[in-house]
Order: sequence, then C-alpha cells, then structure tokens
Amino acid sequence: MVNVSSPDASILAIDIGTSSIRAIAYNTAGEPVGFDVRLPYSMDTTHDGGVEIDADRLLDTLCRVLDRVISQHGSDMNSVSAVGMSTFWHNLVGVGGDGLPVTPLISWADTRPASVIGALRERLDEEATHARTGCILHPSYLPAKVLWFAQEQASVFESVKRWMSIGEYIMFRLFGTAKCSVSMASGTGLLNAHTCQWDADTLDQLPIDEEHLSEITDLESPSIGLKSEYANRWPQLDDVPWWPALGDGACSNIGSGCVSADRTALMVGTSGAMRVMLSEEVFDIPEGLWCYRADDRRILLGGALSNGGNVYSWMRETLQLESQEAIEHALVHTEPVTHGLTVLPFWAGERSPGWHASARATITGLTLHSTPMDILRSGLEATAYCFASIYERLETINTEGHEIIASGAGLLQSPAWMQMMADVLGKPVVASAIPEASSRGVALLVLESSGVLNDLSDAPVPLSETFQPDSRRHRLYHEAMAQQQALYDELIS
Repeated sequence: MVNVSSPDASILAIDIGTSSIRAIAYNTAGEPVGFDVRLPYSMDTTHDGGVEIDADRLLDTLCRVLDRVISQHGSDMNSVSAVGMSTFWHNLVGVGGDGLPVTPLISWADTRPASVIGALRERLDEEATHARTGCILHPSYLPAKVLWFAQEQASVFESVKRWMSIGEYIMFRLFGTAKCSVSMASGTGLLNAHTCQWDADTLDQLPIDEEHLSEITDLESPSIGLKSEYANRWPQLDDVPWWPALGDGACSNIGSGCVSADRTALMVGTSGAMRVMLSEEVFDIPEGLWCYRADDRRILLGGALSNGGNVYSWMRETLQLESQEAIEHALVHTEPVTHGLTVLPFWAGERSPGWHASARATITGLTLHSTPMDILRSGLEATAYCFASIYERLETINTEGHEIIASGAGLLQSPAWMQMMADVLGKPVVASAIPEASSRGVALLVLESSGVLNDLSDAPVPLSETFQPDSRRHRLYHEAMAQQQALYDELIS
C-alpha cells in the first residue's frame, strides 16, 4: 500500500447520491487524476409518498462501480492509499440479527412519516429539540421515521436489531462492523449537535435506545481489512484504510471551498441547500435553519430544499420542453415575473425554512395564454425565492456578508438560472469550477485527517464565472417573493 503522504498516492472518493453512485480518484493536491466511474440508479416511489430502495441494490451498484474501476484502471490501483465515502443525509434502513435488511432504505424525500409528527410533538418540545439536535420534528429526520415504522409496520419494527444509514450498512457488509460518523449522525435528529453524542432526551421519547444505533466515530479511526468475499473481489483494496461515510452536504461545502464564515455554499443537485461552515465550540441555531456537522470540530448552519434540480427535470419532462439550448435561450430572452404565475415549488414536500410536513406544489394564475415556458420559468423563480428566504437567515450569522459559491449539476448546467439566482438574492453568485464538489470534499477530509493537508482552508478554491445581480430585476423579484409568501400564508401556514 502506498503511504497517503506519497507524491504518487491517490484517494478513491465514493459519492452515493440520490440518483447515482460515482467513484473518482484524487491526488494529494485534491485534483482528479483519472478514475471516474458512475452508475445511475433510481429509487422506488409509492402512491402514499414513499421514496425507498432495497439497501442491497445500492450495495450491488457500489460493488459494480468498484468492479469497473478495477477492470478499467487495475494497473493504477496500486496508487490508491485511502478510500473515502459520502452519502446523502437522512436515510434509514432497519437491519435484522442476521445482518441483512428487514426494511427498505427510506430516503429524506419519503413523506409518509408526516403522519406521526403530531404524536412526536406531544412527546418532544420542538424548540428545545431543535436547540439540542439542530433538527426540527419533520418527516426527513429519524425520530419521525423510526416512530412511523413502529406504528405502521410493528412486526417488522420488532425484528430490527439496528437502524443504520446506507453508509453504515455498506461498511458493515464490507468490514463486519458498523460505525456512524459524527457527520452522518448530525443529520439524523438523534444527535446532540453540541456534545456529538446520541441525544438521550430525544431517545427517551422513542421506542429505541442507543443499542439500536451504531457507535459514533469521527475521522481518526478508518477500517482496514475487507471481509474475505470482498477482499477476494478487490485485492487491491484489501489493506487500504476506508474512512467512515460522511454527509454529502458537508463534503460539498468543503469541495467547493466554503469552509469558513465568509463563504456561503449554494448547491442545487436533485435537491438544494445553502450552508455556512463554522469552527465554533459554542453556538446557537437560528430559527428556520438546521445545524449539522462535518466532523467534531466543524458545524454547518443552513437550510435545505427538497426541490431543486428535480423541479427543473420534472417540468422539462412533463411539459415536453425542447432542448437545453432552446430552454436557455428562452429563459434569457424573457422578462422576470411577466407570466403572472405564483408558485409554491414543493413537488417533493418542504423543508427549510417553513418545514411544513404536508406542503405540496401549487401554481396559481394560469390562463389560456400561459405557456410551458411560463410554467418552467415561474417554477425556477419560485425555487430561487426559497433560497433567498434561507439566505436572509444566514445573514444574521455574518452581517458583513458572504461570497456565494454555487455548485451542483442542477444549477451549473443552466447559466440562465444562475443569473436568476443572483438577481433574486441581489448578490453576486460565483460558479464553482469543481464539477464534483462532494467527492472532492471527501478526498480533502481524508487528506487532512491523514496529516497530508494541514487545514481544509489551505486547499485551492477553483472558481469560474461570476454572475452579477441586476438591481431592476431584483426589485421585481422582491415584489414577486411577497406574493409567494402571501400564497404560502393562505394555503399552508
């Protein structure tokens, strides 16, 4: 095995997103160096709001990704000195005594646990829970998911020995032990964000205890020594240290260079988020925002949208719009808010900042004159308004302002939407030049924890085009935001 600090060493970064699994190798400077294999997958949906997948399907997809990496780059695998992994936050699978799943893995987007939010509020003080855990009572988080399983699938629930995220499950299958990183635990709603320990006050009100959860670890204890089945399959990776899975949002911040209070990450992939990373031991969590962690030294404050690039994709497919080039041309050459439509863009429900568990998409103002492009533009504008609501809260953390760095394929593929974001926010938005921020963030965290990188802030921050806001369009959007808020108050609040 090559030492991590060797000039020839590389980090294999695995990124498990909500629609694909990708493996990319990075050198010790945090630059991609040739391995790049990606396989798509899709989750199953149910009529009642379920978004789920067989955990072993994801494990199989990961295995096929690594098979391809080795078959295509076998002679270069000797340079791999470490493996890191990021996964989407807020997922859950129940594992039985035989180590195999007894429930599907349910996603953050699964809205079925909304049915138990009322019961949770009778058991837990929502304000105090938010102050401790950084998470509110919402279907995305594990308190609701666990209670929903207990109430709706009681016999299955009783057969669960341990509840895991997909990253924990994969490491359990590969190495025989399940450990939960501080980063992944921070997105559960079960972790005390201040102490980095499972939150006893929350667990006391749930039908599980710490024995049903994995041991919490940080980045100081990678796993080495694959189980024989996988060691025989990938002998090149057998004696290579694997770091515990980390939250993709934290990794995205790091990969795009947003590792301090003066930079705000604006990410639009399938979903969306705005986040600020801080290194503070004592902190308060503003209303409407969540608090997660990158590790035991760094917190992230921000908000997340269940709707981002998925809104763009849904509209393009459902409205049968033309090519990306034609859409971009139409967006650039139409005036803001002239369509007369007001949209609540909650196709996949709502998270920040309103956190209404039952919110659904609404379009008002449609006439016989409305066109598919009107509907698309109004949906993209409405999504940008939601980001502006999050940004207003983030400004209370740093009143001197932030540089906004945009990442994620959902946004970077559309310069017109980037310009729209700048105009809505009234701030310059800088496009990241990092195509895969989450996987790069994994590599940088591994390099820092290995001592190769002194601090994350020492890594370069490659940037691309800056989109400057237009003051006239900003005023128009500001008025339209007020109309959106009025509709929200009438229908949802």
